[in-house]
Amino acid sequence: MTKWFHSGRRRDCCALVYAAGELRAQSLKSRLETHYDERIDPQSFYATLTALVEAGYLTRRPEGLADVYALTDAGEATLLDHYEWLSARVDAGTERTDDGDDADVDETAGDDADVDETAGDAGSDEVDLKD
Repeated sequence: MTKWFHSGRRRDCCALVYAAGELRAQSLKSRLETHYDERIDPQSFYATLTALVEAGYLTRRPEGLADVYALTDAGEATLLDHYEWLSARVDAGTERTDDGDDADVDETAGDDADVDETAGDAGSDEVDLKD
């Protein structure tokens, strides 16, 4: 999983855009606020969208006075990869709970071995988009 996807807000933004096809920024913000049951700071929200656009996971196009966002192919692929990974973890937990035995649980489910520890280094080409 790439660094950009470590933020739940970025994942949730991409999931909502994926489900809708495309969304105006304000509609996306409202849907997130409803899901989180709390107000999101506009500056932080728009910084998240800008980071996703700059990383190549969302596209932005003007429509009247509003910007409309859609997933890129890279954004969709990363979202679906994460969904597959998360589904496997949930399925493993369900099987463990149903069987009463955790022998079949993937021991690396919570492993951070795929995290690039150099992502924050000045010489790194990887974009670190943590909020």
